[in-house]
Amino acid sequence: MEPFKRLRSNVKEHIDHLSQDGFKQIFDHINQFNIKKGVDKMGLEKFIEQCAYMAAGSGVISGSGGMLTMVIGIPFDFVNLISQQFRVTMAIMYHDRGTYELDFAEFMTLVATSLKVEASVALTKTMMEGVAEKLLMILGTRTAERMIPIVGAAIGGTANYLFIKRMAHSVKRMQTQPVIITVS
Repeated sequence: MEPFKRLRSNVKEHIDHLSQDGFKQIFDHINQFNIKKGVDKMGLEKFIEQCAYMAAGSGVISGSGGMLTMVIGIPFDFVNLISQQFRVTMAIMYHDRGTYELDFAEFMTLVATSLKVEASVALTKTMMEGVAEKLLMILGTRTAERMIPIVGAAIGGTANYLFIKRMAHSVKRMQTQPVIITVS
């Protein structure tokens, strides 16, 4: 019973850290102008596809060597998966709104809604914890499968690819407001 209590405590600690600082740090390190340039150059669908392949790549790496690469690869994979999810969400918001400069609070509300986490107008600690908990749960369900070398790579890559594609579909459904851009 004690190991489960320790594990639960560790997960709660990671959720708190991710919800307080992690999302903001990832958001701040993404170059929103480069996302605009990528969408303008490739189009939205190809940009989403590129992000899905980048997420799949880290999934393949984290699952390729079984337990050995999983220990090092899972944290990298998790950060990359969140980064690609954020990039896709920003790309869709830019595509639909016409502006690439996004506010963190509004952005996280959309991310929370796309993950089906209860989101309010205000950015709350509870909402951020809900997003972190949901993302850790998604990653945790695939961790055991990645312990098998080679098979784990296929599972990790496929799961990440499909996660990004599904998130893009979810965010697109939510972004239904037409944007009117005035030309002066």
